[in-house]
Amino acid sequence: MSEMLHDPVKIGIVSISDRASSGVYEDKGLPALQDWLTRALLNPITFEPRLIPDEQDTISATLIALVNEGCSLVLTTGGTGPALRDVTPEATLAVAHKEMPGFGEQMRQISLKFVPTAILSRQVAVVRDQSLIINLPGQPKAIAETLEGLKDATGVQRVPGIFAAVPYCVDLIGGPYLETCDEVCKAFRPKSAVRAR
Repeated sequence: MSEMLHDPVKIGIVSISDRASSGVYEDKGLPALQDWLTRALLNPITFEPRLIPDEQDTISATLIALVNEGCSLVLTTGGTGPALRDVTPEATLAVAHKEMPGFGEQMRQISLKFVPTAILSRQVAVVRDQSLIINLPGQPKAIAETLEGLKDATGVQRVPGIFAAVPYCVDLIGGPYLETCDEVCKAFRPKSAVRAR
């Protein structure tokens, strides 16, 4: 199928790290987000990447700016643990018009299959205007796991990833019609919400 058949989408990707933003080490969050989204979505994507420190006001201002620039989806990585500098959830909730608690609940369920410390994660998801903002874990492997979910050795989905619900959520808040590559992550929509081709 040609990309022209798919709605274009603008996606904000934000890596939140004091050390990466100051050049102490190379940021791995932005490449991981961009790589996964490029594989998962059939839509033509314009990425708006940001690499910022763990500063609550900076994070909130960045999220507001990305929404105002027309990003239908904003994904953050980093800053969601219990450490003193981890303020991503607070910064995200501060700009929320609606909270979407199911995303954080499911991310923790997925991560608990791998590590008991998943209960320390405080990821949240919110809606601001016509944009969905989701906090993801900091590690590239964990980013892919939470977005994609868990499959068994035969490729059968055992635990749904959170991204399966993202396209329909974006529909409901007035965003573009996101279409996924089923091999990576099969989006779920009620039959009445599926666009005829």
